[in-house]
Amino acid sequence: MCVFGKSIADNDIKHKQINQSVNFDQLFFSYANEPIKHIELLPESGGSYRKYYRITGETKQCLGVENSDQKENLAFVDYTRQFEKLGLNVPKVLAENLEKNQYLIEDLGDETLFSYLSEHRADKNFDEHLIEIYKSVIKQLLVFQVKAGKNFDYTHAYPKVEFDKQSMLWDLNYFKYHFLKLAKIPFDEHGLEKDFETFSNFLLTAPSEYFLFRDFQSRNIMLHNEKLYFIDYQGGRKGALQYDLASLLHQAKADIPYPIREQLLDFYIAELRNYQEIDEVSFQKQYYGFVFIRILQTLGAYGFRGLYEKKEHFLKSIPFAIDNLEYLLKKFEFLSETPVLNGIITELINTENLRHHEKLSSSNLTININSFSFKKGSYPEDLSGNGGGFVFDCRGLPNPGRFEAYKTLNGKDEAVIKYLEQHTEVADFINNCYRTVIGSIQNYISRDFEHLQINFGCTGGQHRSVYCAERLSENISKNFDVQIVTKHREQK
Repeated sequence: MCVFGKSIADNDIKHKQINQSVNFDQLFFSYANEPIKHIELLPESGGSYRKYYRITGETKQCLGVENSDQKENLAFVDYTRQFEKLGLNVPKVLAENLEKNQYLIEDLGDETLFSYLSEHRADKNFDEHLIEIYKSVIKQLLVFQVKAGKNFDYTHAYPKVEFDKQSMLWDLNYFKYHFLKLAKIPFDEHGLEKDFETFSNFLLTAPSEYFLFRDFQSRNIMLHNEKLYFIDYQGGRKGALQYDLASLLHQAKADIPYPIREQLLDFYIAELRNYQEIDEVSFQKQYYGFVFIRILQTLGAYGFRGLYEKKEHFLKSIPFAIDNLEYLLKKFEFLSETPVLNGIITELINTENLRHHEKLSSSNLTININSFSFKKGSYPEDLSGNGGGFVFDCRGLPNPGRFEAYKTLNGKDEAVIKYLEQHTEVADFINNCYRTVIGSIQNYISRDFEHLQINFGCTGGQHRSVYCAERLSENISKNFDVQIVTKHREQK
C-alpha cells in the first residue's frame, strides 16, 4: 500500500529483493560515499529495454541504469561527456561500471515535455505558452545539431556513424515487416522495394554533416528546475537537420495542431539562418521527406511493440500516426514518384480499424477509486484480493466542511467544486497524485494486470476526498483505456 506515493513496505526488504537481480551498492558508494537506503525499479517506458532504478542514500539520489548492450552504454557515456564540455543540458554521468553494464546518472525527476504537454492541454488548447516552450526546444536543438555536430567525435557511435542509405532502408523495411505484415496490409513487395530505393535516394540529397539525435521527441525532453534537459541520444549519428525536427513536430501522440507545426517549422528556418545560409525551398521539400520516413519508422515500432507485443501505449499511438500520414499526403509531392508506396499509404488511411485505438487495444485493468473518512474506519476494503495500491491523505487541503454553507453538500456539488478550485494547492495535490499513479497504471497495463485500487481519505469523507477522487478519475479516463469504478464510501 502507498501513502503519498511512498511504499509502506520496508525499504530494506525492497532493496534486498531488487538486489537479487541487480546490485548497484558498490557503484553508488563510489559516487556518494554512503550506502543505498532505498532502490526502486522504475516502470518501463518507450521502446527501450534498458532498466532504470531510482536510488536513494542518506543525502544523495540518482538513477541507476542497467543495459546488457555494452556498445550502447559506451555511446551514451561518451556522448554525454562531449555534450557536458559544451555546456549542454544533459544528465550528468555520476559513475560507471561498463564491464557490468551499469552506470549512474543525474536524477532529473519524472516530468517530461510530453507529460507536461498532456497535463497542460487537459483543459486548454495548444496555447502560446506551449508554443514558446517548443521554440526554446528548437533553439537548443540547433545548438546540438550545428554547434556540437561541427567537431563531434563519432568514434563510439552506435550502431552506425551516419544516417546513410543503409540506415534509411533499415527503417523502411522495419515498417514493411513489423507494421504492414502485422497489420495485414497487402502490397507488391518488388514494387515497394523499388520505391524504397527511389525514396532513399531523394533523402540523400539533403546535407548530412550535422548531429542527429535519432529519437528527438517530447518523451526524451525533461523539465527539471525550470530548465529543459535532453536524454536518450545514444543512437545519435551524423545526419540531416530535418530528421530531428520532423521527429519533434510530428510525434504521434503529442498531436501538435498542424498550423502550429508549420509555424514552428518557419521558426526553425529563421533560427537556422543565424548559423548558416539556407535554400528554404529545398529545405522544406527535404523536410517533408524526413517527416515521412520518420512516421514510417515509428509505425514499425508501433507494430512491433503494439500489434505484436500488445503494449497499450504503442497501440494508442497508431491512429495519430495514420492522421499524420493523411496530412503528409497533401505536403509531400515526391510521393507521386513512388506509386506502390503511395498506394499503401492511401490504403492505411482508408483502413478504418487503424484510425481508432479502441478497436486495436483493450486493457483488462480495472481501477477502483474510493473516497473515505479516516474517522469512520480503515481504508476501503480491497474486494479484488490483489492488495497494494495507493492511499492519499487530503486532510492537508482547505476544508469547505468548516463553513456552514457547505456542511450539507459534498465534493460533487458545484459550490464545493468552485470553493476547492479557488485554491491552487488543491490542483497541485491532484496533479501530484496523478504523477504518482501514472507509472503503476502504465506498468499494470503492459503486464496485463487486472486491478488497481486508489483511495482518498479526509476527515469526514464528504468534501475533499470526494472531489479529489472525481478529479483523478477524470484525468485517468482522458489518458487511458481502462475501466474506472469510483465509489464514495461515506455517501449514501
